[in-house]
This record gives sequence, C-alpha cells and structure tokens, in this order.
Amino acid sequence: MSLAHAVLTSLLEKASSGYDLARRFDKSIGYFWHATHQQIYRELARMEAAGWIESSIPADAGKTRKKEYRVLLAGRQELARWAQEEAPPMDLRDEFMVKLRADAVLGEINLTPEVSRHVRLHEERLVQYRAIEARDFPATKPLTRAQQIQYMILKKGILYEQGEIDWGREMLAVMAGT
Repeated sequence: MSLAHAVLTSLLEKASSGYDLARRFDKSIGYFWHATHQQIYRELARMEAAGWIESSIPADAGKTRKKEYRVLLAGRQELARWAQEEAPPMDLRDEFMVKLRADAVLGEINLTPEVSRHVRLHEERLVQYRAIEARDFPATKPLTRAQQIQYMILKKGILYEQGEIDWGREMLAVMAGT
C-alpha cells in the first residue's frame, strides 16, 4: 500500500487542509498506517501534480493561506483501481521478537522489564480503542454499512491489542519460570 491511497481515503472521508489531514490521520488511519506530517505534505504535493487531488484556499483562510484539498475523479478512480488489487499478507518485522530470540540463545538477559513495558503500552492502546468504541459505536445505535466496516477495523485493533496483552502476560510467566 502506498501512502497516497491512505491519504485519498482520508480526503474522501472529509476534504481537509494538510494540517487537519495530518491531525486526523494520526487519530484514525495512523493507528495502522503510520506517516509523519512531512510525508503527508510531500504526498499531497505529488498527488496534486498527478491530478488526483486539487487544492484551494478557502475564503475563511485569512492570512494563513491554508490550502484545502479534495479528491478529483482521477483520484477516486485510482483509489478504486488500487482497492481491487490483491493485498499481500502483512509482513511482520518486530525487533522485540528478535531480542527475545537473542535472550533464548544467550541465556537470561532479563527482558522482563521490557516485556512488562510492552504489556503496559498495549493496555494503554486498548483503553484508547475501547474509548473510541464507546464513543463512536454504542451497542444501542444502528450502524450503516460504512460504519460497520469502520467498526470492524477498530475491532481488529481491539483484538490485536488484547492478543498482545495476553501473549505478554504469558511470556512474563515463562520468564518467571512459572
């Protein structure tokens, strides 16, 4: 996947300035496709040059001259083309797993504090996801198809974080010899 496709998706959800897009990106797509604000701005310029998006300066921009970006027909067509391609399975590159393998080979090097830290980080992210779930997807609210898809994406994140927490706790028990 390219950053361009993530940006197109986000802009189709809501036309935005580069700044607002980067902030929204951090709070949504950024949970599973990370990009720096600088990368997003470079991608916006490239996509505008390709004719996928256009920018304009809203009347209320004042002296900031902040551009607002929106997706053009060519951008919609590109996103639809890309979305129909086969997606490869996720490649996992996890430095921490290599460190654990090193611990297994070298003997006890006490990675318990690091495993505990990872568990805490995943617990924090799970709390964030659960808050989003409660705010955006209450059980009493009927969901549109688009909302159901968004909820299923969030649910995958919830299951991932819960799996990492469970795995980390089990690893801590292994490291403790229990």
